Amino acid sequence: MSTELSRVAVTDDAAALLRTLTAQHGPLMFHQSGGCCDGSSPMCYPVGMFLTGPGDVLLGAVDAGLDDAIEVYMSAAQFEYWKHTHLTIDVVPGRGGGFSVEAPTGMRFLIRSRLLTREEAVRFGLTAR
Repeated sequence: MSTELSRVAVTDDAAALLRTLTAQHGPLMFHQSGGCCDGSSPMCYPVGMFLTGPGDVLLGAVDAGLDDAIEVYMSAAQFEYWKHTHLTIDVVPGRGGGFSVEAPTGMRFLIRSRLLTREEAVRFGLTAR
C-alpha cells in the first residue's frame, strides 16, 4: 500500500474502463467539470484534447494499472470549494458527458467525495496540527 498522499483515487470498476478507453484513445486525463451542460461530471479526454492552463489545479493522478497514471484537474475557482475533500472517480451505468470519452460505452464516470481526514488536512497544510 502506498503512503503517498493524494486528493484523488479511482475504483476498480473505473480503472477497468480506463484501461479499455486507453487502448482505444491513447493516454487520458480528467478535468472535473464545474457544472453547466454536463453537471459536475468528471470529464475524461485524450491527453491534448483538453488544454489546462494557469486557472486549473492538478489534484493528482490515479493509477488505473496502466504504464502512466491519469492526471486529474479542476478549475482553481472550483478547487476553493473542494479543497477539503478527497475525490474518488467511479463508474455507473448511464450516458456519460457529451464530450467525455466514455459517453458511447453505456457507462459514465462520477465523483464520490468525502471530507479529508484531520491527518490529510494537516498534511495538505489546510489546518494546524
